[in-house]
Amino acid sequence: MGVPLISSPSFLTLFLFSFMTLCLSPQHALASITRHYKFDIKLQNVTRLCQTKSIVTVNGQFPGPRIVAREGDQLLIKVINHVQNNISVHWHGIRQLRTGWADGPAYVTQCPIQTGHSYVYNFTIVGQRGTLWWHAHISWLRSTVYGPLIILPKLGVPYPFTKPYKAVPIIFGEWWNADPEAVISQALQTGGGPNVSDAYTLNGLPGPLYNCSAKDAFKLKVEAGKTYLLRLINAALNDELFFSIANHTLKVVEADAVYVKPFETHTILIAPGQTTNVLLKTKPSFPNATFFLTARPYVTGLGTFDNSTVAGILEYEFPPNTKTLKMKKLPLFKPNLPALNDTSFATKFNDKLRSLNNAQFPANVPQKVDKHFFFTVGLGTNPCTQHNQTCQGPNGTMFAASINNISFAMPNTALLQSHFSGQSNGVYTPDFPTNPIIPFNYTGVPPNDTMVSNGTKLAVLPFNTSVELVMQDTSILGAESHPLHLHGFNFFVVGQGFGNFDRNKDPAKFNLVDPVERNTVGVPSGGWVAIRFLADNPGVWFMHCHLEIHTSWGLKMAWVVLDGKLSNQKLLPPPADLPKC
Repeated sequence: MGVPLISSPSFLTLFLFSFMTLCLSPQHALASITRHYKFDIKLQNVTRLCQTKSIVTVNGQFPGPRIVAREGDQLLIKVINHVQNNISVHWHGIRQLRTGWADGPAYVTQCPIQTGHSYVYNFTIVGQRGTLWWHAHISWLRSTVYGPLIILPKLGVPYPFTKPYKAVPIIFGEWWNADPEAVISQALQTGGGPNVSDAYTLNGLPGPLYNCSAKDAFKLKVEAGKTYLLRLINAALNDELFFSIANHTLKVVEADAVYVKPFETHTILIAPGQTTNVLLKTKPSFPNATFFLTARPYVTGLGTFDNSTVAGILEYEFPPNTKTLKMKKLPLFKPNLPALNDTSFATKFNDKLRSLNNAQFPANVPQKVDKHFFFTVGLGTNPCTQHNQTCQGPNGTMFAASINNISFAMPNTALLQSHFSGQSNGVYTPDFPTNPIIPFNYTGVPPNDTMVSNGTKLAVLPFNTSVELVMQDTSILGAESHPLHLHGFNFFVVGQGFGNFDRNKDPAKFNLVDPVERNTVGVPSGGWVAIRFLADNPGVWFMHCHLEIHTSWGLKMAWVVLDGKLSNQKLLPPPADLPKC
């Protein structure tokens, strides 16, 4: 398990100082400490589905170690690369206020960490508490390099809901028998879609519904009459997921590490990149049964997908002073999950998410807008680059994806360094279009020309600009839900709908009082979503679809937020050990 590192010579001094501070300070509830972690990126043999293979891991663990901190803590995480792949790590959902150098996406905020090199990610958790996660942010290495990032409230600050008896992270993943790096490499070379995963996993385990996996099942062991906090994280590469526990109700209390108005549901929808905290209240007495907890995909696109179900088992502890029954003899109940394409459920579930918006945790929704953006998001094509061969994309082309018809070309040096040094010429241009260059009927009959343009264009925002961004799905090569993740910010989801966004009518229906605040949002299939955020964090910030194949195809862009005038409104200088390209 990822425990704070005692590798730094100053760690003991730091620990004693922190301990004394906690003990002696009359404001101990506000005390924060520095926590050290060490991530050794190394190969590890792992067996799943009766196949053993060598995978890239952190510290030999799959999934990776759990990071635990408190709001206000500083984290120093040393990542040492012992494998042949380049590596970088993203701390998904952490605001990284003025510390963009620690955000992690390769070639955006840093060059990747090369073999034999290391980098210390140094950041402080400001104004955040809840469940986030970390993952590799280069190519498809996040298929095995990921883990929970749990931020506890400040000491003495209670949860705004029933205090749980225990908290349990449940992280969903995807497993390939093949090497995922080879899967994406082949897809990009041929221009076709990638081979789908062989299984979904719960805390790294596929569960008994897969061949050869009866013993590889996550077991959630609970006591009767208790309340558990389940920290749900979708680390799957390419699939939104429905999740349910048979014969139990879940109470949603948090999304993307922001408290929400609690509501009860039997099923959760969670997109790649998203986190959801739910309370599970167990039955008042031993139920004489066991229960499946299962997840399977929510599917909107036309492409192939992994149509399978991951299952774990909810087991109640036997009551004391009773004869031990064999769990195998107890009946096993299975939950009913929505249909694979149940967009109606998805819409209703997302509509229930509302910010808590009380005095302690207000929803500071920007009421005025300085800058409006309208982005189309969807698929497209590029010409075949294989000499004298036909590519495997539509009509012999290569699959692509784009925002405002621009498929983002990753540079070979880090965008943030280019911006900070003022040497952006030849690296990127600051002219990302505010609106689609050629408007069309976005969700109607698609245009015949599906070709995208390619480039490294960024959108530039003055410090403290209030932004409204409408993201519109398109029907080009099939409408599809796109979970968009914005680095460096939370945003408010002020509106969503189906069909084409109507600038004259739809804003009147925006929720500017208690919209959900998050870092990753699904653009509805054949619809649109509107978000607002305040550009109060200087740096270069990646925004991309969290369906990994769409990111690989170019559905990504970046924002430049300029420095403010005050010293505390400026990007900090780069650390000395920042990796070089």
